[in-house]
Amino acid sequence: MRVKVLVIGHTHEPYVKEGIARYTKRLPHYCTFEYVELKDIATKGLTSDIQKNKEGELILKQLKTEDFLCLLDEKGKSFTSVNFSKHIEKKQLAGTKSWVLVIGGAHGFSDEVYARANEQARLSDMTFPHDLVRIILVEQLYRAFSIIRGEGYHHI
Repeated sequence: MRVKVLVIGHTHEPYVKEGIARYTKRLPHYCTFEYVELKDIATKGLTSDIQKNKEGELILKQLKTEDFLCLLDEKGKSFTSVNFSKHIEKKQLAGTKSWVLVIGGAHGFSDEVYARANEQARLSDMTFPHDLVRIILVEQLYRAFSIIRGEGYHHI
């Protein structure tokens, strides 16, 4: 299965880059993995709706017809780490070829992106800065694949 993480905007914090790199280097052991940072939208003078629409255009341009789209959204389904691994395993068994997970901008997603989405997930009931969400998501992907393989990273 191909797994792609799309995020809006670049991070400049070294600790965030290091955290993301740590897990993105490990994930190709389990799947074809790609991490893509999309261009920041200049927000000066834009309403939140216009900003969401512009970001939505960037997101939709990255997608292929066969992509199964998962939005990271506060209204999405919540998973434990073990349940997240089971969710991924079901996708693999169902023959999902390409799973794209998107971390949107500060104002969420456009209506068009929500309409295109196949599912929504949330990482926590708490709110985190977007930079931390990036690290948490790639770490949870790594953890889930290691659980599927029965490796010792996650202690059950």
